[in-house]
Amino acid sequence: MNANADVIVAGAGVIGLSCALALLESGRAVIVIDAKGVGAGASHGNCGTLTPSHAPPLAAPGTVTKALGWMLTPDAPLYVHPRMDLNLWRWLMRFGLRCNTRDWRRSAVAKYALLQDSRDRIQDWVGRFGLSCEFAESGEDYVFRDPQGLEDEQREIPLLRELGISVEVIDGSEYARQEPAVKPGMAGAVRFSGDAMLRPDAYVRALADAVRERGGRIIEQCALESVEETGDGCIVQTSQGGMRCRDFVLALGAWSPRLATQVGAPWLRSVIQPGKGYSITYDRPAMVPKRPLILRDRSVCVTSWADGYRLGSTMEFSGFDDSLNPRRLAALERGAAEFLHHPVGPVVRERWSGWRPMSLDDVPLIGRIPGRVHGWMATGHGMMGMGMSAGTGQLLADLMAGRDASVDPAPFSPARFA
Repeated sequence: MNANADVIVAGAGVIGLSCALALLESGRAVIVIDAKGVGAGASHGNCGTLTPSHAPPLAAPGTVTKALGWMLTPDAPLYVHPRMDLNLWRWLMRFGLRCNTRDWRRSAVAKYALLQDSRDRIQDWVGRFGLSCEFAESGEDYVFRDPQGLEDEQREIPLLRELGISVEVIDGSEYARQEPAVKPGMAGAVRFSGDAMLRPDAYVRALADAVRERGGRIIEQCALESVEETGDGCIVQTSQGGMRCRDFVLALGAWSPRLATQVGAPWLRSVIQPGKGYSITYDRPAMVPKRPLILRDRSVCVTSWADGYRLGSTMEFSGFDDSLNPRRLAALERGAAEFLHHPVGPVVRERWSGWRPMSLDDVPLIGRIPGRVHGWMATGHGMMGMGMSAGTGQLLADLMAGRDASVDPAPFSPARFA
């Protein structure tokens, strides 16, 4: 195949498609390529929450100690597979150095700016582009059975309120009156009324349709192989042949480090690790929560849509092992059963796992690839890819156009790691 484009975006997940849509709106002509197809990766199985409340990063004080303590507990919410993987252990050491209060706060501020911009921008896109995806200004609740967990969670509230996030602490008896889907005996809940939700698979399909409607091309079953810069652009080699473009965007999520050398960013291999997440999708049970829940003691996310219901979350560092671990899937159902009258639906539609691109500071890399003139990247979004998607696309389009951006680009610069 010989094709020319103004911009080639590698990756047809929620980040790549959001970049493509924002670039099209900016007047660029775009081709999106993907080794599989639209939304075939982590965009498919997540819980679809849009959560500025999730600004505090995984790279927090105590995270590494907790993960090491759970190494012999395969169904723990955060699990590092005990294996000889030098790249993973080097990554964990560098990640651990950032698990301090100063870096945690810095990352939280950066993540909040992008999460809030994206949450508002997605709502705008849903209306402006007619994206049918069950978007709702739902809010979200963190629910606790353990009183100590509820008390510990409140330590983050001053920072969240400083950022502008609406936070309400609800005691257990009052929460039982408000949310009949939850069993009695909860210690309480923390409500974030500014959060929202959508159906992720429908949203990604709608994004793809919007890209096509505005003249963008999406070429599926077209794997990126290499990118070579020339004086006025790039030559992109793919499994379907060579292509030429003025600018190239790497938006391959957890697969980005596997193509790092081929795109001129070999340092990326030591910056991003694949963090495996799981979800189970069901037909709706007889009673579902009024809004998305995080069952905080068990790190289980619960979301429901008009004709579906999903349990998800967990973080597993096991490389690119694509097996479905039945113990980790069962942990989702066990956790839900501790909190909910109807923890699962009557029919299982899908058991799923996928990889999230976890960066060293849990902040994405958005901007020009260091040392490149026509190479750009938007990757490393961790568990927040859906929630950061529209803001990422707009930020990248603004940077590529040389415009002032609505979000400070400095904290997201890939140059911080190169």
